[in-house]
Amino acid sequence: MTRELRSILPASEEFTEAVHWYEERRSGLGAEFFDAVSATMALIAERPEVGTAIGAGGSIRRMLVGPFPYQVVYHLTRTEIVIVAVAHLKRRPNYWKGRQ
Repeated sequence: MTRELRSILPASEEFTEAVHWYEERRSGLGAEFFDAVSATMALIAERPEVGTAIGAGGSIRRMLVGPFPYQVVYHLTRTEIVIVAVAHLKRRPNYWKGRQ
């Protein structure tokens, strides 16, 4: 069964802000970050169970975005994969809880 991949607004905004932050640090680095997150999301869309389960019942999962210190946090439903956060690994842990 194919699930639709969608991102909630706060996750999309986090992604955009992080791309801009990296680009301000070094030209081209924002694009590298964008590509890494996009590849992570493509893998999640292709194989939703690939991420590490971090919630009860395995419906909340995360996938690391190497080589950057970020994770894509997503919620699996029967019909969707919902990206709830593009979160830095060291800043404000678990701030995204409750977004599902």
